[in-house]
Amino acid sequence: MTKPTFDMDTALQALREGKDLTGKDGIIHVSNGTINAVTDKLLPELQAWRERQLEAVYPIVWLDAIHYKIKENGRFITKAVYTILGLNVEGKKELLGLYLSESEGAHHWLSVLTDLHNRGVQDILIVCVDGLKGFPEAIESIYPKTEIQHCIIHQIRHSMKYVASKHQKAFMADLKCVYKAVTLSAAESALDDLEAKWGDKYPIVIKSWRNKWFTLSTYFKYPEYVRTAIYTTNAVEAVHRQFRKLTKTKGGFANENSLLKLLYAGMLKASERWSHSVQNWSLTLSQLTIHFEGRLDDHIDL
Repeated sequence: MTKPTFDMDTALQALREGKDLTGKDGIIHVSNGTINAVTDKLLPELQAWRERQLEAVYPIVWLDAIHYKIKENGRFITKAVYTILGLNVEGKKELLGLYLSESEGAHHWLSVLTDLHNRGVQDILIVCVDGLKGFPEAIESIYPKTEIQHCIIHQIRHSMKYVASKHQKAFMADLKCVYKAVTLSAAESALDDLEAKWGDKYPIVIKSWRNKWFTLSTYFKYPEYVRTAIYTTNAVEAVHRQFRKLTKTKGGFANENSLLKLLYAGMLKASERWSHSVQNWSLTLSQLTIHFEGRLDDHIDL
């Protein structure tokens, strides 16, 4: 059988289209060394993209992490890649940055947020995160007026790890009354009921919801179409699915650049779908101009 032939430009274009160069999709079969040579062509683009100026205001920003093994000092260690996805004033998604870290913490998040600020981001209205350690403290120091919404889906997943399998169905039914409540007062009443019924069996779960309630409950002040956008990090998790398509055959990466080159290619593919505003954006923007009075006036056409 004749092996498929290719040139660098063909391989690079295939990579930009989110195709797996290592052979599983039957498009192009190349070695890891050749993949590195191909993706090296992306390095100048990647560097320019990571340093580009950003818009002054992002109404909504989502943060989430995806983990990879990267070789360092002769051994592979797991590092988190934090993906920051923004929604601009036109309601269009934009990947603001990719940041590698071995650990979370206020110091790390301070450096990330400082980078965004230095690249032109003056204000963020709402940020949705997955319970990142040190993030609330860091964002308060750079963007003190930003509202934080902890991802409800992440919180539910975390909670269910501590609930016995025989109780999970019943517990979830009661928990749903909390996060699906129509109003904040109804949600708080449902949380009281949840504690009354399950508090003795699962105090650690109830304590987690109580401790994070201020940031878990942010979305209740908004109508349904705004809540849908901010109560979960699903928007950025969709980007991570594109990343996994490109990296699924890689057990680990020789260095950080070899990983970032592929993720950048994945970002190019994912962003092809972002040419239109998100659903109900005009209504959402109207709500945000009311809740965040004056903060959008200089950045939208009134």
